[in-house]
Amino acid sequence: MTDIAVARPSSTVVLARESGGAPELLLMRRHHRSAFGGAHAFPGGVLEDDDALVDDHCAGITVDEADALLGVDQGLAYFSAAIRELFEESGVLLATPGGQGADLAAARDALNQGTLGWRSFVVDHDMQLHCDALHYFSFWITPKVFPRRFSTRFFLAAMPEGQDAGHCGGELTDSCWLSANEALAACRDGSISLHFPTIRTLEALAPHGTVDELLEWAAALAREGVPCIFPEIEKRRGEARVIVAGRDSGALE
Repeated sequence: MTDIAVARPSSTVVLARESGGAPELLLMRRHHRSAFGGAHAFPGGVLEDDDALVDDHCAGITVDEADALLGVDQGLAYFSAAIRELFEESGVLLATPGGQGADLAAARDALNQGTLGWRSFVVDHDMQLHCDALHYFSFWITPKVFPRRFSTRFFLAAMPEGQDAGHCGGELTDSCWLSANEALAACRDGSISLHFPTIRTLEALAPHGTVDELLEWAAALAREGVPCIFPEIEKRRGEARVIVAGRDSGALE
């Protein structure tokens, strides 16, 4: 029997900003050698040890509240990882330094290069991590047949004023702001590639016309309890298809 890979705890951030029509969402193209194989995805990545070492700097949600919301121990680590990954990948920081003089661009580069640890960055600058800016709304676990698997919590956040977003280079080769419907249309016409969880997330986001509506929707989901989406892969007539909760959800993307 083939060993099943462990699903690595991960956090993803859907960053939204107001636009003339529908809210625009930040999508970043992964390097073709990455786990996402050149597809566009939301900023995010796996939890690191340092993510669980900055609880004292997490604002807006307590340890017990985070654990209850996510149904795990050390739930604040997912919020910390979400803020860290968003900063590393896009340059957007959902945090406020306690002092002056933080060179955020240099810190971002050092974090990406591995010469600076997240805990050191947060503690040295007395960062207040705005965990209350993250709105938990979705939970996906990669199918068991995949060689690399993730247990990913999705958070929604509004783009903070006075900041700019841009991909970091390296594992990210492009970035863009698109509405949910624009992204889905670009996937259909082959302009961009999207994986199945990203498609389903965009479909859920598409009906909402403003960022405030998105945030209210996410808050309602959190109050109701966010279910785990655990797809399976089945082959039918030689074609791999995704099955979610017993429902055929289409060909594997």
